[in-house]
Amino acid sequence: MATSDNNNNEVVFDFQPYYRVYKDGRVERFYEQLGAVEVPPSLEDPATGVSSKDVNITHHVSARLYLPKNTAPDQKLPILVYYHGGGLVLGSAFFKAEHGYLNHLVSESNCIAISVNYRLAPEHDLSTLYQDCWDALQWVASHVVATTVNKEPWIENHGALNRLFVAGDSAGGNIVFNMVMRAGRESLIGDVKLVGAILSCPFLLIPATENIEHSLSYKIWNIICPPSEPGIDSPMVNPVSEKGPSLSMIGCSRIFVFTGEKDELVPKEIGTKFVEAVKKSGWKGEIEFIEVKGEGHCFQYVNPETEKAKDLIKRMASFIQRK
Repeated sequence: MATSDNNNNEVVFDFQPYYRVYKDGRVERFYEQLGAVEVPPSLEDPATGVSSKDVNITHHVSARLYLPKNTAPDQKLPILVYYHGGGLVLGSAFFKAEHGYLNHLVSESNCIAISVNYRLAPEHDLSTLYQDCWDALQWVASHVVATTVNKEPWIENHGALNRLFVAGDSAGGNIVFNMVMRAGRESLIGDVKLVGAILSCPFLLIPATENIEHSLSYKIWNIICPPSEPGIDSPMVNPVSEKGPSLSMIGCSRIFVFTGEKDELVPKEIGTKFVEAVKKSGWKGEIEFIEVKGEGHCFQYVNPETEKAKDLIKRMASFIQRK
């Protein structure tokens, strides 16, 4: 019995100071030492004036909604569905950092945002995570249908369903990639179309990237991926995998990708190679890429008050507001 207990307590992946995975599937998340705490929504954020509230989408999926200040009663705004980062293992839509970042992004972009709280790996397989995120996107799209019950008033009264965007940081960028690929194969409710996607330092693996198999992101992937999807051949994480559909099937018309020059988690070449692959695929949309000099992984989320973060958030806002 003692031997069995020792086996169960064996650590198979130790990603300090973030989390630790044990052989029996348990995950120890070090939220307290990371200072990751949940905060409530606010009627009006003191810094930005943005209002927020929490909703349940399905039995397993919830979200925090954001509405910018001074929204007129009949004003229609772009809608941004946002997926948080955390390596698909960490994070919450209700954490203080996510809340602060979304307040800044919504204020600058003058959009409605839905920050999705999806289930996490490895307790839940990745197909479950992606389905959670797809369900949230479908829920937003369902507001275009007159017979939809229990509509959310902020989306119903102020959401422009013809200006729907998805965005995500790090693992959230991976989710965005999977969402736009699925949107190219399946219709959203009411035939709502995705206009654009923002991928921030996306957690993707591309074989041509130098030493990718020695990277931290590669190791993280092999801990959380399904048994049938190890390495870098999975279309869940590899945009150019021969197992997946062509990038020409991407289901939106505009993409904005950015990375940090000093990103230690996602090699900066990932962004450039992803953009090159999309352009070569024959996709008919418009793609923009920037590398922010001197900055690390998802720096604009870590501290949205810095000058470079403010500049980048303005770029994202311009991408969302452009008609």
